[in-house]
Amino acid sequence: MGTDNKDLTIMKKIITFIKKETVFTIAILLGLCSMAIVPPSKDCIGYFDWKVLALLFCMMLIVAGIREQWIFRRLAEKLTANVKNSKILELILVLLPFFSSMLITNDVALITFVPFALALLNGAGLQHRIIRVVVLQTIAANLGSMLTPIGNPQNLYLYTLSGMKPGDFFLVMLPFTIISLITLVCIVLFGKKDEIKVCFEKASMPIHKKKLALLILLFLLCMATVARVLDYRISFAVVLVTGLIFFRNLFRDVDYYLLGTFCGFFFFIGNMKQIAAVSDMINGMLKGHEMLTSFLLSQVISNVPATMLLSGFTKEYKQLLIGVNMGGLGTLIASLASLISYKFYAVTQGSQKGKYMLVFTAYNLLFIIVLMIACLGLYR
Repeated sequence: MGTDNKDLTIMKKIITFIKKETVFTIAILLGLCSMAIVPPSKDCIGYFDWKVLALLFCMMLIVAGIREQWIFRRLAEKLTANVKNSKILELILVLLPFFSSMLITNDVALITFVPFALALLNGAGLQHRIIRVVVLQTIAANLGSMLTPIGNPQNLYLYTLSGMKPGDFFLVMLPFTIISLITLVCIVLFGKKDEIKVCFEKASMPIHKKKLALLILLFLLCMATVARVLDYRISFAVVLVTGLIFFRNLFRDVDYYLLGTFCGFFFFIGNMKQIAAVSDMINGMLKGHEMLTSFLLSQVISNVPATMLLSGFTKEYKQLLIGVNMGGLGTLIASLASLISYKFYAVTQGSQKGKYMLVFTAYNLLFIIVLMIACLGLYR
């Protein structure tokens, strides 16, 4: 009986892990299964984009440190402290993740500002606005992050893979970002206005100015690498050594499963490209449909793995970039960052999960229609 209970406990832990890290599990399984078709060799080392992996690691470490300093929470407090109009409050809460996600990624923006919004709206007696605001914050973070190469993992990957210049990248995504911003502002401003009194518990964590200055320097170092001014090995070495000396606690905040997911897909795609029949078939299916295919695939497996899978079989990186960023809209798993907001809301007192999903789906469909129309206008 003891052995059976132990086996059952282990099985439960495995199932829990798979549920929590589903994409990572799939990536590793795909990589391992592909080895049955293409035996491992020394050429496998060339499958991995070390620059992407190094930059992802550096950015996750640095952003974790900056977030630990509470500067974005303090900014939110200053912006909302004297607001007496519910429309203005909602606009601030929605635009904070929109703009901050361009620098600290969409998931970190949501981790920072969704709990703040929940506390603020509860304190202001605006519980009936919570679902709408959290849904719009989620959409804002997913759409704001598409403007910059560091806004989300798929952008960094495609930017590095394509060799695009920073200016070219911004020009591709700028029209969609502007349209998204205008749509968000219009939706918020057309809402009902109430007189309110903002009440929240202020952040008490002190800011360590020297640590913050060091983190900003490391961030600028990484930006130099993103701009292709500095070799990624130099920035990686500096961030790693500095982290080990001054920020050892931040290493636990790095998403190693995301790095592992990239590695699994790198390995799988590298092996599949060795099989001419498979490569030719996928190339043929994608040709001329990169944007739509990447959008649709994102709805099923989320936009990061969709980017990884499709990028190995097409050179139309701009179309892919637009498709996977718009692909963050739609289903709850289209962008894994959307799950962060849902989990925060789901554990709040009196949460209405069914209503949340209805509102989430309705607003996502609205933005999909708006951006698809814009896309047709820009690329017809």
